[in-house]
Amino acid sequence: MLVLFDNGTPRTLARYLINHHTVTEARARGGEELENGALLTVAEAAGFEILVTTDKNLSYQQNLAGRKIAVVV
Repeated sequence: MLVLFDNGTPRTLARYLINHHTVTEARARGGEELENGALLTVAEAAGFEILVTTDKNLSYQQNLAGRKIAVVV
């Protein structure tokens, strides 16, 4: 499974996922400059299946209906 870590997600969490999933940080793909909506769109286009974020307001700020990517807060 392709997992994308948002900018605020602790890197240490990746060690629990790395053996079973492919984990990439948004900043490694130039995503540190993107707003949440654009980040979701770019992540979906790149084939990511899950976005892990610490942004508790993301689901209130973005319309997640119809998105292919799952969001874990």
